[in-house]
Amino acid sequence: MNFVETCRTAPDSCHRMDYPSVMSLRLSTRPTMRLILAALIMACACPGISYAIEKIVVLGLFKDKAIITIDGKQRVVRAGQTTPEGVTLVSANSEQAVMEVDGDTATYGLGSHIGSYYPKPAEGPKVQIWPDSTGMYHSVGSINGYPVSFLVDTGATLIAMNRNEARRLGIDYLVEGTAGFASTASGIVNTYQVMLGKVRLGEIELRNVEATVIDGDFPTEVLLGNSFLNRLEMTREGTMLELTKRY
Repeated sequence: MNFVETCRTAPDSCHRMDYPSVMSLRLSTRPTMRLILAALIMACACPGISYAIEKIVVLGLFKDKAIITIDGKQRVVRAGQTTPEGVTLVSANSEQAVMEVDGDTATYGLGSHIGSYYPKPAEGPKVQIWPDSTGMYHSVGSINGYPVSFLVDTGATLIAMNRNEARRLGIDYLVEGTAGFASTASGIVNTYQVMLGKVRLGEIELRNVEATVIDGDFPTEVLLGNSFLNRLEMTREGTMLELTKRY
Protein backbone atom coordinates (compact mmCIF):
# COMPACT_ATOMS: atom_id res chain seq x y z
CA MET A 1 0.00 0.00 0.00
CA ASN A 2 1.46 3.35 -1.00
CA PHE A 3 1.26 6.68 0.86
CA VAL A 4 -1.86 7.91 -0.97
CA GLU A 5 -3.76 4.66 -0.36
CA THR A 6 -2.79 4.73 3.34
CA CYS A 7 -4.14 8.29 3.70
CA ARG A 8 -7.41 7.28 2.12
CA THR A 9 -7.92 4.23 4.36
CA ALA A 10 -6.34 5.55 7.56
CA PRO A 11 -6.17 9.40 7.59
CA ASP A 12 -4.99 9.53 11.20
CA SER A 13 -1.77 7.75 10.31
CA CYS A 14 -0.74 10.08 7.49
CA HIS A 15 1.23 12.44 9.72
CA ARG A 16 3.22 9.54 11.15
CA MET A 17 4.32 8.43 7.67
CA ASP A 18 5.13 11.94 6.40
CA TYR A 19 8.02 12.73 8.72
CA PRO A 20 10.08 9.60 8.00
CA SER A 21 9.58 10.25 4.28
CA VAL A 22 11.01 13.80 4.57
CA MET A 23 13.86 12.67 6.80
CA SER A 24 14.84 9.91 4.40
CA LEU A 25 14.94 12.49 1.56
CA ARG A 26 17.21 14.83 3.54
CA LEU A 27 19.56 12.06 4.62
CA SER A 28 19.73 10.31 1.29
CA THR A 29 23.29 9.98 0.05
CA ARG A 30 22.53 8.06 -3.11
CA PRO A 31 24.33 9.66 -6.13
CA THR A 32 21.15 9.55 -8.23
CA MET A 33 19.19 11.59 -5.70
CA ARG A 34 22.02 14.14 -5.38
CA LEU A 35 22.14 14.58 -9.16
CA ILE A 36 18.37 15.09 -9.33
CA LEU A 37 18.47 17.72 -6.58
CA ALA A 38 21.38 19.52 -8.23
CA ALA A 39 19.55 19.60 -11.55
CA LEU A 40 16.43 21.02 -9.88
CA ILE A 41 18.47 23.75 -8.15
CA MET A 42 20.19 24.70 -11.41
CA ALA A 43 16.86 24.82 -13.24
CA CYS A 44 15.36 27.13 -10.64
CA ALA A 45 18.40 29.41 -10.77
CA CYS A 46 18.19 29.89 -14.52
CA PRO A 47 17.26 33.40 -15.76
CA GLY A 48 14.01 34.16 -17.60
CA ILE A 49 12.93 32.29 -20.63
CA SER A 50 14.60 33.36 -23.86
CA TYR A 51 12.05 34.11 -26.59
CA ALA A 52 12.80 33.56 -30.27
CA ILE A 53 11.67 36.87 -31.77
CA GLU A 54 11.89 37.16 -35.52
CA LYS A 55 10.65 40.68 -36.13
CA ILE A 56 9.83 43.84 -34.15
CA VAL A 57 8.62 47.04 -35.81
CA VAL A 58 8.34 50.40 -34.00
CA LEU A 59 4.98 51.87 -35.08
CA GLY A 60 4.48 54.81 -32.71
CA LEU A 61 6.49 56.77 -30.17
CA PHE A 62 5.24 58.90 -27.31
CA LYS A 63 6.50 60.10 -23.95
CA ASP A 64 7.16 56.97 -21.86
CA LYS A 65 5.15 54.80 -24.29
CA ALA A 66 5.71 52.96 -27.56
CA ILE A 67 3.51 51.04 -29.98
CA ILE A 68 5.32 48.08 -31.52
CA THR A 69 4.52 44.86 -33.32
CA ILE A 70 6.26 41.67 -32.27
CA ASP A 71 6.04 38.97 -34.92
CA GLY A 72 2.82 40.57 -36.14
CA LYS A 73 1.22 41.11 -32.71
CA GLN A 74 0.67 44.75 -31.77
CA ARG A 75 1.71 45.79 -28.28
CA VAL A 76 1.35 49.09 -26.43
CA VAL A 77 4.24 49.19 -23.94
CA ARG A 78 4.90 51.75 -21.24
CA ALA A 79 8.32 52.56 -19.81
CA GLY A 80 9.41 49.83 -17.42
CA GLN A 81 7.00 47.24 -18.83
CA THR A 82 7.96 43.93 -20.42
CA THR A 83 5.83 42.28 -23.09
CA PRO A 84 4.87 38.59 -22.91
CA GLU A 85 7.54 38.01 -25.57
CA GLY A 86 10.24 39.43 -23.27
CA VAL A 87 10.78 42.89 -24.82
CA THR A 88 11.30 45.64 -22.20
CA LEU A 89 10.71 49.32 -22.90
CA VAL A 90 13.32 51.21 -20.88
CA SER A 91 12.27 54.72 -21.95
CA ALA A 92 10.64 56.54 -24.84
CA ASN A 93 9.91 59.96 -26.26
CA SER A 94 8.42 61.25 -29.51
CA GLU A 95 11.64 60.53 -31.43
CA GLN A 96 13.17 57.35 -30.07
CA ALA A 97 12.71 54.37 -27.77
CA VAL A 98 15.26 52.56 -25.64
CA MET A 99 14.41 48.85 -25.57
CA GLU A 100 15.98 45.76 -24.12
CA VAL A 101 15.71 42.82 -26.50
CA ASP A 102 17.25 39.45 -25.64
CA GLY A 103 19.49 41.03 -23.01
CA ASP A 104 20.79 43.82 -25.27
CA THR A 105 19.73 47.46 -24.80
CA ALA A 106 19.71 49.87 -27.75
CA THR A 107 17.92 52.97 -29.03
CA TYR A 108 15.52 52.75 -31.96
CA GLY A 109 13.62 55.32 -34.00
CA LEU A 110 10.21 55.25 -35.61
CA GLY A 111 9.97 52.49 -38.21
CA SER A 112 12.99 50.57 -36.88
CA HIS A 113 13.02 46.82 -37.54
CA ILE A 114 14.57 44.58 -34.92
CA GLY A 115 14.97 40.81 -34.87
CA SER A 116 17.00 37.83 -35.91
CA TYR A 117 16.69 38.83 -39.57
CA TYR A 118 17.23 42.54 -38.99
CA PRO A 119 20.66 43.78 -37.93
CA LYS A 120 20.80 45.92 -34.81
CA PRO A 121 21.86 49.52 -35.27
CA ALA A 122 25.59 49.63 -35.73
CA GLU A 123 27.30 51.40 -32.89
CA GLY A 124 30.01 53.90 -33.64
CA PRO A 125 32.24 56.03 -31.43
CA LYS A 126 30.86 57.01 -28.04
CA VAL A 127 31.20 60.07 -25.83
CA GLN A 128 30.26 60.05 -22.16
CA ILE A 129 29.51 63.34 -20.39
CA TRP A 130 28.82 63.93 -16.70
CA PRO A 131 27.02 67.03 -15.36
CA ASP A 132 28.83 69.76 -13.48
CA SER A 133 27.78 71.08 -10.07
CA THR A 134 24.95 73.07 -11.68
CA GLY A 135 23.60 70.06 -13.59
CA MET A 136 24.85 71.31 -16.99
CA TYR A 137 26.63 69.06 -19.50
CA HIS A 138 29.84 70.60 -20.87
CA SER A 139 32.32 69.01 -23.24
CA VAL A 140 35.27 70.07 -25.36
CA GLY A 141 35.20 69.60 -29.11
CA SER A 142 35.95 71.48 -32.31
CA ILE A 143 34.29 73.24 -35.24
CA ASN A 144 36.12 73.23 -38.55
CA GLY A 145 39.27 72.23 -36.68
CA TYR A 146 39.12 75.02 -34.08
CA PRO A 147 38.74 74.05 -30.39
CA VAL A 148 35.36 74.82 -28.85
CA SER A 149 33.77 74.45 -25.43
CA PHE A 150 30.26 73.06 -25.92
CA LEU A 151 27.21 73.24 -23.68
CA VAL A 152 24.84 70.38 -24.51
CA ASP A 153 21.39 71.92 -25.03
CA THR A 154 18.58 69.61 -26.15
CA GLY A 155 16.26 72.61 -26.22
CA ALA A 156 18.23 74.33 -29.00
CA THR A 157 17.13 73.52 -32.53
CA LEU A 158 20.57 74.19 -34.02
CA ILE A 159 24.11 74.63 -32.85
CA ALA A 160 24.14 78.26 -31.70
CA MET A 161 26.98 80.73 -31.10
CA ASN A 162 27.51 84.46 -30.74
CA ARG A 163 29.13 86.65 -33.39
CA ASN A 164 32.50 86.80 -31.63
CA GLU A 165 32.78 83.02 -31.53
CA ALA A 166 31.80 82.82 -35.20
CA ARG A 167 34.57 85.28 -36.15
CA ARG A 168 37.10 83.29 -34.09
CA LEU A 169 36.11 80.15 -35.97
CA GLY A 170 36.51 81.88 -39.34
CA ILE A 171 32.77 81.77 -40.19
CA ASP A 172 31.83 84.61 -42.54
CA TYR A 173 28.19 84.55 -41.50
CA LEU A 174 27.36 87.98 -42.97
CA VAL A 175 28.25 86.72 -46.46
CA GLU A 176 27.47 83.00 -46.25
CA GLY A 177 24.58 83.02 -43.78
CA THR A 178 20.85 83.24 -44.32
CA ALA A 179 19.51 86.21 -42.38
CA GLY A 180 16.72 85.91 -39.85
CA PHE A 181 15.85 87.08 -36.37
CA ALA A 182 15.14 85.68 -32.92
CA SER A 183 13.45 86.89 -29.78
CA THR A 184 15.67 86.89 -26.69
CA ALA A 185 15.53 88.33 -23.17
CA SER A 186 17.33 91.37 -24.56
CA GLY A 187 14.82 91.82 -27.37
CA ILE A 188 14.82 90.99 -31.07
CA VAL A 189 18.25 90.12 -32.49
CA ASN A 190 19.50 89.33 -35.98
CA THR A 191 20.55 85.75 -36.71
CA TYR A 192 22.34 84.06 -39.58
CA GLN A 193 21.91 80.40 -40.42
CA VAL A 194 25.10 78.76 -41.67
CA MET A 195 26.39 75.30 -42.51
CA LEU A 196 29.38 74.03 -40.53
CA GLY A 197 31.71 71.83 -42.53
CA LYS A 198 32.89 69.68 -39.63
CA VAL A 199 31.84 69.38 -35.98
CA ARG A 200 33.72 67.10 -33.61
CA LEU A 201 32.90 65.96 -30.07
CA GLY A 202 35.41 63.52 -28.65
CA GLU A 203 35.67 60.69 -31.16
CA ILE A 204 32.40 61.63 -32.86
CA GLU A 205 32.69 63.72 -36.02
CA LEU A 206 29.80 64.93 -38.20
CA ARG A 207 29.94 66.92 -41.41
CA ASN A 208 27.57 69.53 -42.80
CA VAL A 209 25.84 70.50 -39.58
CA GLU A 210 23.40 73.42 -39.48
CA ALA A 211 24.11 76.24 -37.02
CA THR A 212 22.93 79.74 -36.22
CA VAL A 213 25.04 82.78 -35.43
CA ILE A 214 23.40 85.32 -33.17
CA ASP A 215 24.48 88.88 -33.90
CA GLY A 216 25.24 89.69 -30.27
CA ASP A 217 27.31 88.62 -27.30
CA PHE A 218 25.08 85.74 -26.26
CA PRO A 219 25.15 82.83 -25.80
CA THR A 220 28.49 82.99 -24.02
CA GLU A 221 29.15 79.33 -24.87
CA VAL A 222 28.51 77.39 -28.06
CA LEU A 223 25.24 75.52 -27.61
CA LEU A 224 25.38 71.98 -28.94
CA GLY A 225 21.83 71.77 -30.28
CA ASN A 226 19.69 69.18 -32.02
CA SER A 227 21.13 69.69 -35.50
CA PHE A 228 24.05 67.71 -34.04
CA LEU A 229 22.38 65.69 -31.26
CA ASN A 230 19.55 64.30 -33.39
CA ARG A 231 22.08 62.51 -35.55
CA LEU A 232 23.31 60.54 -32.54
CA GLU A 233 21.88 57.97 -30.15
CA MET A 234 21.45 59.45 -26.67
CA THR A 235 21.13 57.30 -23.55
CA ARG A 236 21.43 57.98 -19.83
CA GLU A 237 22.84 55.87 -17.04
CA GLY A 238 22.11 57.69 -13.82
CA THR A 239 23.33 61.23 -14.44
CA MET A 240 25.81 60.21 -17.14
CA LEU A 241 24.87 61.13 -20.72
CA GLU A 242 26.20 58.83 -23.44
CA LEU A 243 26.23 59.90 -27.09
CA THR A 244 26.84 57.30 -29.82
CA LYS A 245 27.37 57.98 -33.51
CA ARG A 246 24.94 56.23 -35.84
CA TYR A 247 26.06 54.39 -38.95
